[in-house]
Amino acid sequence: MTDFPIPFEDDDLFASAGLRLTVDLTALTENWRDMARRSGAARAAAVVKADAYGTGIEDAGEALYMAGARDFFVATVDEGVTLRLYAPEARIFVLAGIWPGTERRFFENDLVPVISSDEQLAFWMAVLADYGDYPCALHVDTGFNRLGLHMDDAIALADDVSRPASFAPVLVMSHLACGDEPSHAMNRQQLESFRRVSAAYEGIDSSLAASAGIFLGEDYHFDLTRPGIALYGGEAVCGRANPMRPVATAEARIIQVRSVEAGETVSYGRALQLRRKSRLAIASAGYADGYMRGLSSGGVPLRQAVPQGGLGFIAGHKVPVAGRITMDLTIFDITDLPDNAVRAGDYVELFGKNLPLDEVARAAGTIGYEILTSMGLRHERRYVVDEE
Repeated sequence: MTDFPIPFEDDDLFASAGLRLTVDLTALTENWRDMARRSGAARAAAVVKADAYGTGIEDAGEALYMAGARDFFVATVDEGVTLRLYAPEARIFVLAGIWPGTERRFFENDLVPVISSDEQLAFWMAVLADYGDYPCALHVDTGFNRLGLHMDDAIALADDVSRPASFAPVLVMSHLACGDEPSHAMNRQQLESFRRVSAAYEGIDSSLAASAGIFLGEDYHFDLTRPGIALYGGEAVCGRANPMRPVATAEARIIQVRSVEAGETVSYGRALQLRRKSRLAIASAGYADGYMRGLSSGGVPLRQAVPQGGLGFIAGHKVPVAGRITMDLTIFDITDLPDNAVRAGDYVELFGKNLPLDEVARAAGTIGYEILTSMGLRHERRYVVDEE
């Protein structure tokens, strides 16, 4: 017996993990290049908030930076501080803005606050009085009614001759409420509103389009686009084929394979009664890992609206979730697979190359964003390049 732990290589940890996520960095960077081409004359930024949508801000951010991205958007100052290490010359915008006590971290890490409220604007003006010139961005609400300065106030601010000379926004931005529905009248309404804002800040970069907005065409591109979910392989537009390459593949280890007689029930609440003798594979992932309870085959309200529950992919076949998903475990029905096709220790794909992220999300009654960013802390992650 040794007196110290035997070290494991990262590959050992990944190979033995109960839940693992493979991130294809080649697909990620190709998706960014694709969105950059679709952005036409506008520059394409990269949105890496929420730990780069669950793929890891360090590796994903560095890959995007090496691919040519020079504008990044994060949600929090902590994310910005981390990203700065991997994108040394990039302009990094912090969407949550600046609050008292955070200004030093902004300055030390060359982060740009996105000002989106009257309170933040007042604080920012006070900061400039103490620190002098420093760039910011302005987020203006054009109908979303989430974050953003009131449009009329933002336009008035542009013409306010009494504002401090050190107040120097480098970007004015807004966000589309219905960009994923190309025919929605709200898109054109917001575009016309944002054109007024952009005109008031002539000579300053303007940004309206995130992933979905890029697909709406040149009118929505302005100077800078902000692709997010599309970079990670998610659907940006409803009802259209997704042109993006899959980036993340989640897999869970099979802990046990068991035979169960016809008439027996499966999981909590006896939500599934088996009609035939069945073989079940129990996988080491559950709702605590972000594999949502709504993917259960029965015993959850969602199945009344969306009859099909979740699927896994193993041994070259799709297999259905059996019964309710539990905190740490999910049961898959592998009865239709050949005997011995699945054994304990094998891995079942939860989403990825064989199970598109957004198909899994629809079965869970949600969107791909939530599935991807909800993977939790119990998975091991690896990165691959040039994987076809």
